[in-house]
Amino acid sequence: MGSGRVVAVHRSGSHSFSKHAEDSITLVAGLGVAGDAHAGATVKHRSRVRRDPNQPNLRQVHLLHAELFEELMAAGFALWPGDLGENVTTRGVDLLALSAGARLRLGAQAVVQVTGLRNPCSQLDRFQPGLMAAVLERRPDGTLVRKAGVMAVVVQGGDVAAGDPIEALAAEGGFRPLQPV
Repeated sequence: MGSGRVVAVHRSGSHSFSKHAEDSITLVAGLGVAGDAHAGATVKHRSRVRRDPNQPNLRQVHLLHAELFEELMAAGFALWPGDLGENVTTRGVDLLALSAGARLRLGAQAVVQVTGLRNPCSQLDRFQPGLMAAVLERRPDGTLVRKAGVMAVVVQGGDVAAGDPIEALAAEGGFRPLQPV
């Protein structure tokens, strides 16, 4: 279905907007990134915890394509991998075109299953004014395109590092368009 590379990996033990670059991260099945504030079987994003702390964590791992950073830098934003809070920065995989339920093998062992799109929020504009609008666009038919990456859950743990291969595997049951999670 396609292949790419891991450009960089990040995590943060606090609920900070940006995440710190790491040599490698460890993905833990059913939980997310070891040592990351968003790891857990139930939701960890503060706004979601306030609504219902018992809902499943469909946002264990945030993946974002390096191509978006290049697009945003060309538009005048000063951004680098990790700045937008992603755990895994990718290259060569069209994350936004994946099906809900698609799996990505990251490195030798880790496998994540895509749950949906990251829904960009107003924190982007607090980070850099105008950034929220820059990660959203409209198709000619008026459909909103969210370009801030995808969210996933860990189905098989393992270590992931910059330079690791990414293999995109088709979702079981056919293509299902990604929705925000």
